[in-house]
Amino acid sequence: ISFWVVFSSRSSAKLVAPLGCLVSRQKHTLPDLPYDYAALEPHINAEIMQLHHSKHHAAYVNNLNVAEEKYKEALAKGDITAQVALQPAVKFNGGGHINHTIFWTNLSPNGGGEPKGELMEAIKRDFGSFANFKEKLTALSVGVQGSGWGWLGYNKEQGRLQIAACANQDPLQGTTGLIPLLGIDVWEHAYYLQYKNVRPDYLKAIWNVINWENVSSRYANCKK
Repeated sequence: ISFWVVFSSRSSAKLVAPLGCLVSRQKHTLPDLPYDYAALEPHINAEIMQLHHSKHHAAYVNNLNVAEEKYKEALAKGDITAQVALQPAVKFNGGGHINHTIFWTNLSPNGGGEPKGELMEAIKRDFGSFANFKEKLTALSVGVQGSGWGWLGYNKEQGRLQIAACANQDPLQGTTGLIPLLGIDVWEHAYYLQYKNVRPDYLKAIWNVINWENVSSRYANCKK
């Protein structure tokens, strides 16, 4: 996805090629879930998953397509004011699409437990232990004010894992530079129907469905 370059601080000369892709772009689509809506029960119930995927994520996709279409028109007209005005919508809906696309694959009915191999060694190196990492990411996610995400990311420059919180639908890589490995959605729509306002209970439960194979694969790919 190339729209994030709108927010880059690089020179305009370097933005010409990526932004040009918007002119002939294909529309974004809602990805299919790799499991049934009820597959993550009892930890996340089917009603939440159906609404979260088919309503919330779908809305981000639809609104992103509308914003990008308007942005394409503004580019064609050379209307910089309109381009700037549209950037928050692209950031919010684009971030929502990016974040949820990662989130669905980070979950699995066969998930839970602990990671293995290189990812586990990296977690021990950078956090001391898996238990310490889990405690820190849980606490960070519980502490997000309002809506947002808790993330495990990879700092490519430093060659180490980091945790970070992002507000609203701010995408991790586009706003912090960290490559996303594991995202935990702490918007109320991700848990309220089942856990009401008790976010810590949801965060305790979600560790039972974390897809460590997917997180490990992401870690291996970003190190290449």
